[in-house]
Amino acid sequence: MENAQGRAGATMGTEADERAGSRARVPRRYRRVVRRVAEHEARLRALSHDELRGLARVWRARFRSGASLEALLPEVFAAVRECARRTIGLRHFDVQIVGGWLLHRGRVVEMQTGEGKTLVATLPAALNAIPSKGVHVVTVNDYLASRDRDWMAPVYEGLGFTVGCIRTGLSQEQRRAAYACDITYGTNKEFGFDFLRDQVRRRAVARGMGDVLRRWDIEHGDLARSLGYAQRGHAYAIVDEVDSVLIDEARVPLILSDAAGQPSPFAAAYRWADEVARRMRPLDDFTFALKEQKVELTQTGRQRVRDLIGLLGAAPPADRPVHVLIEQAIRAHRLFTRDREYLLQDDKVVIVDEFTGRVLPDRNWQLGLHQAIQAKEGLPITDETHTLATVTYQRYFRLYKKLAGMTGTATDARREFRRVYGLRVARVPTNRPLRRIVMPDVVFRSRHERLRGVLARIQELHAQGRPVLVGTRSVDKSEELSRALERLGIAHSVLNAKKHAEEAAIVAQAGQRGQVTICTNMAGRGTDIVLGPGVAELGGLHVLGTERHDASRIDRQLGGRAGRQGDPGSYQFMVALDDDLVRRRYRRLTLWLRRLTRRRRGRGSRSPLLRWLFSLAQARVEHDHLMARVALMDRDKWLDDVHDLFGVSPHA
Repeated sequence: MENAQGRAGATMGTEADERAGSRARVPRRYRRVVRRVAEHEARLRALSHDELRGLARVWRARFRSGASLEALLPEVFAAVRECARRTIGLRHFDVQIVGGWLLHRGRVVEMQTGEGKTLVATLPAALNAIPSKGVHVVTVNDYLASRDRDWMAPVYEGLGFTVGCIRTGLSQEQRRAAYACDITYGTNKEFGFDFLRDQVRRRAVARGMGDVLRRWDIEHGDLARSLGYAQRGHAYAIVDEVDSVLIDEARVPLILSDAAGQPSPFAAAYRWADEVARRMRPLDDFTFALKEQKVELTQTGRQRVRDLIGLLGAAPPADRPVHVLIEQAIRAHRLFTRDREYLLQDDKVVIVDEFTGRVLPDRNWQLGLHQAIQAKEGLPITDETHTLATVTYQRYFRLYKKLAGMTGTATDARREFRRVYGLRVARVPTNRPLRRIVMPDVVFRSRHERLRGVLARIQELHAQGRPVLVGTRSVDKSEELSRALERLGIAHSVLNAKKHAEEAAIVAQAGQRGQVTICTNMAGRGTDIVLGPGVAELGGLHVLGTERHDASRIDRQLGGRAGRQGDPGSYQFMVALDDDLVRRRYRRLTLWLRRLTRRRRGRGSRSPLLRWLFSLAQARVEHDHLMARVALMDRDKWLDDVHDLFGVSPHA
């Protein structure tokens, strides 16, 4: 999530000025809500800390007596604002009150990056915690979940609410304790996998106790706790970076598998297939489609496999056809690169999340691909995992009786939010005028020329004393740029999946004078970079993107690290005609454009036509991803039909 308010408004000496400026930026249709909240401030400010801490108990008593959450909203919001002022030194702006009200109403709230979505979430979270059914605040990674829980806990606890956090590696008892709290922070993956684990437990219990128990709602109440279920229901969820969670990551369902790690009985077959794949010739022996990430043997390739059997011996026994093993081995070599799609840690293949740039521990690719990569890297080959339960993001998040979300980039996906999740998008104005400068892309002929252009731009900004955040798409590219800066003698920091433990320290220094920070998508969402002394006068932070992402929203999130909360800042992308984004979809066109622009060798172009090519490629990728999500929804509908016909649930 974003920094609660940044620097603006944190100083109490300017509170009156901040209130006047914030109130003036509230749209007229929301001013009544802001005014009703303000009416309670004077009375609540006179309460002692102990009296504030007892308010949750008072509100719950009134709720049980028939008071609605709508009737309690003004007082609750005012109390949260007062408690935040006392405990963490931040007072909600009026526009943040509006954001909280919209979240309570079940909207997707679009707020510019840096406008304090972390603090905004405390308003509806506290209000919806009153019925004691649990509120889930969903973030995109463990770092943000832990940070936001620790940061906002004094606000909740100062009113008498309990707050917990779900993180990777917690035991079942720890998870149950966290879900038992009034407000629970966690990642979308942890919430989803806990749901799947509970489904597996439910299925096991139902099979053992007969048809009567199968009809009971064992997810709620004392029975669920006695049987060891983690989650106690799905009443209300606030999803931070909602477009990333419900749109970008929703192409792939969550799959719960049994534990991996045992040696594979078919290890010899995977190693044999890897040896064959190393001898196969592209185009002659196999074809591969970069767009679909598929590999297929040609007739010549199948004959070559038969010839290689005479040289390497017959294929060892395996659990799938020989040509499938070979095609997966070719995919492992041609389409998956170490330090890009995966890392090697402690002799294990660890997947890197393409959306967040973070590692996904204990996650495996399916259909033998993970074993093919293990063979490629010469690692011990483990047995394949077997699916125990699966659920799509679309299905899981529609379980919540009320769902809301926050992001800085929701408008582009507003139709899909409405169609799939029934969510409307609402914009909230910034508290201060935006001073972020968006500079036009610079297009280079090749990656090598782009690297020289990026280095020259970094040197220029570094000499001015401005901090620079350089965004890359993968670990290997961040390390390549790091080596180039070392040769130039420019001190810098690197934030990628290999250095996630140093994230807080690196981010804390990224806005200091003259600092150069290289990052992957890890710094693209939820990262607040505070400007050091004198940096604002120099123009603030400059974000330099080195490659366009599959979705333009991700690019805008990276650029949104600059120019936050009224600070000055700027961002620009430097791209190349042989970047994967355009090369995979317009290979012939990019080759022709590279020949056409050979006179500009070494110099970047700001041609609108070249920039349009990247926008067109992004639009096509986003459409492909939309079709993948639609296919998932169609599969869900088919599974529902199967359930209606045969009375069995294929989702768990």
